[in-house]
Amino acid sequence: MGAHVLHLVLADSELEQVPREIAGHRVIQQLARRRGRRPTELLLNSSLHFPAMRKLLDADRRGRPDIVHICLLLALDAPLNREGLLRTYVHTRHNKLITVDPSVHLPKMFYRFEGLLEHLFLTGAAPPENPLLRLGDSSLATLLERLNPKKVVTFSERGEMKPLDGVFGGLSKEDDVCVIVGGFPHGDFQSDVEGLSDELVSIDPEPLHASTVISRAIHAYENTFGVQELRMRRST
Repeated sequence: MGAHVLHLVLADSELEQVPREIAGHRVIQQLARRRGRRPTELLLNSSLHFPAMRKLLDADRRGRPDIVHICLLLALDAPLNREGLLRTYVHTRHNKLITVDPSVHLPKMFYRFEGLLEHLFLTGAAPPENPLLRLGDSSLATLLERLNPKKVVTFSERGEMKPLDGVFGGLSKEDDVCVIVGGFPHGDFQSDVEGLSDELVSIDPEPLHASTVISRAIHAYENTFGVQELRMRRST
């Protein structure tokens, strides 16, 4: 690839359809009738399905499509993405993988985003008229093997404390880099990020939301490789 590209992976994201073991719960059934879908075609949403989720394994962290929504809106609006230098992927707890086209315009209203993803999980591609989101099966390890980046950096509370301006040091503009951010509300990765990464990095003494980590990582990458300066020079 001629130009440097940042691969952004939102890993172990808590994004899934309603599991069969809770599909018969009254709350799920009512919402499914209201939405005109089968219960297992709904996205699991902890804010709506909490009464039904109590017996699920890891119930306290599952059903968070809102995290994916916020992170994707932020990443896709970044100057780096507008320059065609960002590739974004959503990996889920069940090893589903959403490949996001850089040109997609996602709905800003969550209920519309939720409907878009429900269609994606049913058909494997969305939106119907011009598929820019594609769903497949892939572990995090398989994805990284396919991308084959020069360096893989995972942002983790367990990582070495490091200033942002040093995260991409030692890399050239021709190097593909992959950064991994957790798509879950709290806890640790389920995937073996330590074994898959060249470096685990922490950028703040306190836990940060995934969207904050993504915004700071993209900004640091843009600064390191002068993306914003390039855009400003072209506009004059």
